[in-house]
Amino acid sequence: MLPNLYIFVGVGVLIVVTIFIWRLSSVRLSIPCPTWLGWMVELDNPVFRNNRAAVIIRHLGVGPGMRVLDFGCGPGRLTIPLARQVGCEGEVTAFDIQAGMLERVRAKCETEQLTNVRYVHGASGEGKLDQLIYDRAVLVTVLGEIPDPKTALSEIFESLKPTGVLAVTEVIADPHFQPRDKIRQVAASVGFTEKNFFGNRFSFTILFEKPLS
Repeated sequence: MLPNLYIFVGVGVLIVVTIFIWRLSSVRLSIPCPTWLGWMVELDNPVFRNNRAAVIIRHLGVGPGMRVLDFGCGPGRLTIPLARQVGCEGEVTAFDIQAGMLERVRAKCETEQLTNVRYVHGASGEGKLDQLIYDRAVLVTVLGEIPDPKTALSEIFESLKPTGVLAVTEVIADPHFQPRDKIRQVAASVGFTEKNFFGNRFSFTILFEKPLS
């Protein structure tokens, strides 16, 4: 029994050390959460209310029949509830730089028999998103992982329909946390106008709208 306990404790310590090293490295480099650590962002954080999937979706006003872009979807924490929300007449695009993350999303969709999710493997700036097709877009604790945030926001801007809305969510616990003033500045530079703000400086969601012209 004792040897098993040692193994269990040793594995736990290894996981903690690995997570610590990743987070420390992420502060200095734009390193996305690796696929094998996807479980870290699978569930809603119990501390930060504004980061919860249901809250973000409610702020966005996502409804049946909409087309939604989940940019940097990771393991699908928002993709799955978004797909349920838009229903069979809507569609969610799960976009991520890591093929392994998209496979996790695909497996979840198959389990839940969701057939309204499209999978796009790529990075921002590669031109893999269609223009003027989305009603809503979400960018949740992802912007700081992108080497060129302006390029990413510009690409999302072009993919949205006029009056389409982007939700940018950030929480201070994320190693790539982006302050709201920086996000506002970059968003404005590509054409977005601010629609609403929820939360505080440590945990927030900003809604940006694409103007009619």
